[in-house]
Amino acid sequence: MQTSLTYTVIHSSRQYKRYCHRLEALVCSGKPTKKHREEIELLTLLIEHYDEQHRSLPKTDPVDFLKSLMKEHGLKAVDLARILDVGENLVSEMLNRKKGLSKRSIGILSRYFKVRQEACNR
Repeated sequence: MQTSLTYTVIHSSRQYKRYCHRLEALVCSGKPTKKHREEIELLTLLIEHYDEQHRSLPKTDPVDFLKSLMKEHGLKAVDLARILDVGENLVSEMLNRKKGLSKRSIGILSRYFKVRQEACNR
């Protein structure tokens, strides 16, 4: 038997934050079940829709944007390496523009920081 999810279109920043926290919990919980994957997909759509309506993308390059997000969240390169599940050397090369951000990294970072992937693709 399939149960329906009880999410609605986001109308407030409070609701937005609640959905973001739920999405983060689901994404960080390990290997999600089919039900959780559907919930992740739905929450992502709702959050992205709200972002499109209420936030404008910064006009900075992806590395500067990433550095500002790291500063805002009090993260260091070692934290980013843990989030991306990569070595610190690779993170250092990305932050120093010696290596580009991979599609995988962009996906992980956009989910972690709750921003649209396009913000990291500029």
